[in-house]
Amino acid sequence: MNEKVIIYTDGASSGNPGPGGWGAVMKRNGLVRELGASVDNTTNNRMEMSAAIGALTATEEGDVIDLYTDSQYMINGITKWVHGWIKNNWQTKNKGDVLNKDLWQTLNELNQSRKVTWIAVKGHAGVNLNNRVDEIAVGFSKNIKDGSPEPELFFGEEKDYGFKVEAPTEDEMNSEKTASNSRKGKKAYSYLSMVGGNIMKHSTWDDCKSRVDGESGAKFRKSLNAEDELNIIEEWKKSL
Repeated sequence: MNEKVIIYTDGASSGNPGPGGWGAVMKRNGLVRELGASVDNTTNNRMEMSAAIGALTATEEGDVIDLYTDSQYMINGITKWVHGWIKNNWQTKNKGDVLNKDLWQTLNELNQSRKVTWIAVKGHAGVNLNNRVDEIAVGFSKNIKDGSPEPELFFGEEKDYGFKVEAPTEDEMNSEKTASNSRKGKKAYSYLSMVGGNIMKHSTWDDCKSRVDGESGAKFRKSLNAEDELNIIEEWKKSL
């Protein structure tokens, strides 16, 4: 019986859309393989999904897989939202195609034919292999953007690799928790509010607060970057 497959994935884009890249590290049957690629004009979320698709495609049907990613958009999509999309023939409530429908359909097919556990890790928070796949993804993105050399990708036995390909260590997980708890102290990229199902962006907290004060069922949240903003909006849309 084959051992469990371990995968870490990440995506990056310079601009949203803009030149992008994705990276993955996987261990299967004792061998470690790094994967990655560049794309001319794409988004961060598409690169996150492309990384998972690229890695899962390199496995076999029936494999038991732990896949680690810092993309809440991808985890929520493949474990929660996808069921409604399939029921509605891959259309939104407004009868338009689901965003990134092509990738979601491919990812869903791969997920259904394998036994994947989707596990969230915090990006840029001390998880070594998450940092490595980020390095690969950014490297491929820079290759498209400014002609930087493509990252060198490893393939070989784990003993010759720079890291143990396994679940995050206790120290890494503690680092992740510390980073998560520090969200309040980080500078806002934007403030978001949802009142009566209508989502708005605000440049200041005062503007956001004035909209939600006294409104029953209102939601509000600070975003930290463009990707975080998109993920919050997508999460709220799915709650309608």
